Amino acid sequence: MEVLTKTKGRVEVEEKQIVTFPDGIMGFEQFKKYALINSEYEPFIWLQSLDKSSLAFLLVDPFLICGDYEADIDDASLARIGIESPEDLVVMTIVTIPTDGSAITANFLGPVVINRKNNICMQVVLTDNRWTTKFDIVESLKKKGE
Repeated sequence: MEVLTKTKGRVEVEEKQIVTFPDGIMGFEQFKKYALINSEYEPFIWLQSLDKSSLAFLLVDPFLICGDYEADIDDASLARIGIESPEDLVVMTIVTIPTDGSAITANFLGPVVINRKNNICMQVVLTDNRWTTKFDIVESLKKKGE
């Protein structure tokens, strides 16, 4: 399937790259279908809307940034997208790259949860006050490297 993307023009995606958010993403609830597309900069991945080509989110695995990150999500929420075991689960966070040169951040408070078996997704809001919507990626990687 050919997809028009925000950053790469037209790209070919396979069915296994298509994911569905039955409830949408917070603030973008009307957009349900997305494609996961590798970014030119590893380990980032584009979450490209299939409904609106100008809508794309940059995702990153939070565990690569912060070794002690925990996303405590209740079983009832996970069951809504068909998660039956931890192996089915992929957790990603949405990255913000401001145009004003301020810190590149990830939303650790509202991770995206993907069921790798059925490609159904959801965004959850964690109640853990250790995490923020503006977790500084570069600062965390500097600390991790020390």
